[in-house]
Amino acid sequence: MKLLFLILVLFLLLQQPIFAWIVVASTDPFVSFMSSPASSPSISPLSASLAAFSPGIQVGVEDHHQMDSHKKLLFSLIVTFIALVATIFSLFCFWIYSRNHSQKSRNEDAEKGLALSLFMGKSNTMKVINKKGSVSSIDYKILEKGTKNFSDSNILGEGGFGCVYKAKLDDNLAVAVKKQDCASQDAEREFQNEVDLLSKILHPNIITILGYSIQDETRFIVYELMQNGSLEYQLHGPSHGAALTWYMRMKIALDTARALEYLHEHCNPQVIHRDLKSSNILLDSNFKAKLSDFGLAVADGGQNKNNIKLSGTLGYVAPEYLLDGKLTDKSDVYAFGVVLLELMLGRRPVEKLPPAQCQSIVTWAMPLLTDRSEVPKIVDPVIKDTMDLKHLYQVAAVAVLCVQPEPSYRPLITDVLHSLIPLVPMELGGTLRVTQPGIV
Repeated sequence: MKLLFLILVLFLLLQQPIFAWIVVASTDPFVSFMSSPASSPSISPLSASLAAFSPGIQVGVEDHHQMDSHKKLLFSLIVTFIALVATIFSLFCFWIYSRNHSQKSRNEDAEKGLALSLFMGKSNTMKVINKKGSVSSIDYKILEKGTKNFSDSNILGEGGFGCVYKAKLDDNLAVAVKKQDCASQDAEREFQNEVDLLSKILHPNIITILGYSIQDETRFIVYELMQNGSLEYQLHGPSHGAALTWYMRMKIALDTARALEYLHEHCNPQVIHRDLKSSNILLDSNFKAKLSDFGLAVADGGQNKNNIKLSGTLGYVAPEYLLDGKLTDKSDVYAFGVVLLELMLGRRPVEKLPPAQCQSIVTWAMPLLTDRSEVPKIVDPVIKDTMDLKHLYQVAAVAVLCVQPEPSYRPLITDVLHSLIPLVPMELGGTLRVTQPGIV
């Protein structure tokens, strides 16, 4: 309707002077000249002399002027029509673009806010403002009741400053509650940083914050519950990765890459996670991966990221950050490469060796990953011989690039993302067509 209204207004504005000009111009030029000499086109002295000498020449001049007037009128009408059509076409194209863009934005917002909307629809225990950058607090007593007074039997995992508990709120809605002891300034800073960032960041592959609570020196953050725990638990826990097929592992890598691309390329200012690791990649009931734990994340697009206090987890920290304190988005790419190695090899990022020594998965794997004859031999035994060797070589090559010692040699996470999409089946969010049924 808006487009039709704009076209109608434009058409009327353009047509008004045209109609007035046509009425004047369509009258006989000779009659107009006789009735109003001042309004007629000027005639050169040479033409006037010839007209005075011979009446026949005068008539010819008048016919000539009349023909010129008709030609000019026709030309003007054609130009005006073309301009009008071009304007209408441009407005139509702009309308189509605006409609598609608005629809895309609405779809993204709907997808991003789905978890929060479901939460709002099922629970009345908290007042969450469904707007970017705004999430309100929950009464501590509700969390205490939902976790059975923070019973050990409800612990889902442990972090640097506390534990994560499973809780049931109203209507048996299950959530995860992170309990943090914030007696130190560092812990308080991480709590504030995470609440601030997650209340603004909404993405299908980033954990959704549902609220927070403060009780004395203890802080609580409430998240959506991820039923399959962390990637670390799935890979290195009791099952040793038995539930993760090759394609499922590539899907988890793709989901994580999408989360990082959003942080690096679509957030303004850019966000560097700074603590990407398998324990911070959580899996829902369908093994969809979501990046969590943003306490150490840095959102600093314009300022120098050098000299930031060193933080992170041994085995995932990029060498330039560890040695020189230089932090860039390539630091996250390095950590992603380590996670990719974990998915391929089923090994921890750092393993203990006797006597009292440690070995990095990067140091151990690099010489083997560059030898095609060795790559199939070092794959996690759980998934050995279950993948196309070409795909395995490609993933190995991506991992090698990500963990290069020199940051400039590492790819952007966008390039990593595009290299993984063709390796993931369409059913899992990629573009690969799997012909064998049930293999996914």
